Amino acid sequence: MTIGEHLEELRHRIILALAGVVAGIVICMPMAKQIMAIICRPLVSALQANNLNPQLFADDTTEVFMAWIEVTLIAAGSLAGPWLIYQLWQFIATGLYPKERKSITRYVPLAITLLLAGMAFVYFIVLPLTMRFFVAFTNSIPLELPNMAVPNVSTNSPSSYIQVVTTDPPHPVPGQTWLNITQDRVKMDVGGAVRTILFGGDSLMTPHFKLGDYLDLVFRLLITFGLCFQLPLVVMAVARLGIVEISQLKAWRRQVYFGMTVLAAMVSPGDVVTATLALLAPLILLYEFGIFLAWWNVRQQKSAAAR
Repeated sequence: MTIGEHLEELRHRIILALAGVVAGIVICMPMAKQIMAIICRPLVSALQANNLNPQLFADDTTEVFMAWIEVTLIAAGSLAGPWLIYQLWQFIATGLYPKERKSITRYVPLAITLLLAGMAFVYFIVLPLTMRFFVAFTNSIPLELPNMAVPNVSTNSPSSYIQVVTTDPPHPVPGQTWLNITQDRVKMDVGGAVRTILFGGDSLMTPHFKLGDYLDLVFRLLITFGLCFQLPLVVMAVARLGIVEISQLKAWRRQVYFGMTVLAAMVSPGDVVTATLALLAPLILLYEFGIFLAWWNVRQQKSAAAR
């Protein structure tokens, strides 16, 4: 193909890729609010585990709306991800020989699987552990107030309580107040509409998480771990290109494991158990899987040459 033909092919693939993204937006936009609730579930669970109000906050007029758009675009991009990768591959494949094309195509499904595995690892393991640690740590700082003189209060004054329920009353009346112990929320009926009364812990610090900041953290972790889970393919590639021998990869285990331990300790929520089990173990497994892929690839090449 000439340069002009390559540019025309690139334009064609870009149009098809954008069409896939637009289709993903149309599908995901009606479900963006539900997707946002699913993304926030690890933080909500951490707040409930510490008996705190499980709500996020927005201090900007457009913050929630922009977060809704951001979630829609990211969900659409994730849904259209395989289609985008296919279009990119179709463009690259035009400049490869059939043997090269066949060799790379073999590992495209594995790359997608590792990407999805990294994202699932963040959502189901890293986020819950991280959120629970930071919420509990913030809520553990004691509040010490100076002793102050207080007026005498009659011991005969009546005690005041609010209704404790497991589910909201089906037909509350204006002014009725209750504590929903299932949701850890104090609620009140105001003019026929149920409103939540915000409350915090009795410690020095009360967590108030902003929606935008939390979503940014989640998306950074998803991208970072999704790319880190490509480690087996990177290890296999450097071995296949002859940059590093498989024997060297095996001999470097101690140094590599030490570096992974340092990385896990830096990224972990703060305790040794989490760093070891949640981060270090997957990194070691990925490195070993990369060595296995490199060995298997060399074996396949030798078998093909023997024929």
